[in-house]
Amino acid sequence: MKLLVLNGPNLNMLGIREPAIYGKATYANLVHMIEDYARERGFEVECCQSNHEGALVDKIQQAYFDGVDGIVFNPGAYTHTSIALLDALKAVGIPCVEVHISDVSQREDFRQTSYIRQACKASVIGRGLEGYIDAIDILLQK
Repeated sequence: MKLLVLNGPNLNMLGIREPAIYGKATYANLVHMIEDYARERGFEVECCQSNHEGALVDKIQQAYFDGVDGIVFNPGAYTHTSIALLDALKAVGIPCVEVHISDVSQREDFRQTSYIRQACKASVIGRGLEGYIDAIDILLQK
């Protein structure tokens, strides 16, 4: 099993950006946690973060050619704005689980819309960094 964990804008600022909402763990802590979990469970994982929508689209498309079996995706603010990311996920047809560290359903009105959810088999919200592990487990259950 080969998974891609993809993170959108500002996720590189974990631990700095609004720690009351996102916690004090850093992006490096998140990657370390995911890579440790992959080693324990015996699957291959690549973690990637970009602040650029086109780079995220490129990574989703490349996942198709790289034989990725599943995508865990926290698109950050692009969740609420990007039809391009939705289209990329639909184009590749790779099972995807949307993840959000905070409970976006309890936040600002604009955060209630998720364009990419239409292309996802599940969403995990409000579970902090552990939500990534939950999302991975959903994909591993296939």
